[in-house]
Amino acid sequence: MKQILPLLAVAFLLSVSTFAKPPRKPMKTAVVQHIVLFKFKPETTPEKVKEIVAAFEALPSKIKEIKGFQWGTNHSPENLNKGLTHAFILTFDNEKDRDAYLPHPAHKEFGKVVGPWLAEVTVVDFTNQAK
Repeated sequence: MKQILPLLAVAFLLSVSTFAKPPRKPMKTAVVQHIVLFKFKPETTPEKVKEIVAAFEALPSKIKEIKGFQWGTNHSPENLNKGLTHAFILTFDNEKDRDAYLPHPAHKEFGKVVGPWLAEVTVVDFTNQAK
């Protein structure tokens, strides 16, 4: 009996490790991620911020080149955000689609809505290069 218990324990551990999922690898994809970060002026009310976010959320229904849209507010405990509070990620199939978005009338109109309320804006675009 004393010899069976260690064998059962080893067999159990081997069976559990067989079902364990391998670590997730980064997706290989050629999509363009357009990251936009906002820092609002101190006088921007919460109601105005909601209006701006709603206007940004409406862009994918107006601009067919936008394939994905995400947004959220900063909650990093690192305190490295430099006052940037809102992050938006737009996904495009390629640079050509991103380039069509930039001068699009709906995007320009959104710029008029948000512009007066921004203290800072940061934009970074990238295509995944992880291997």
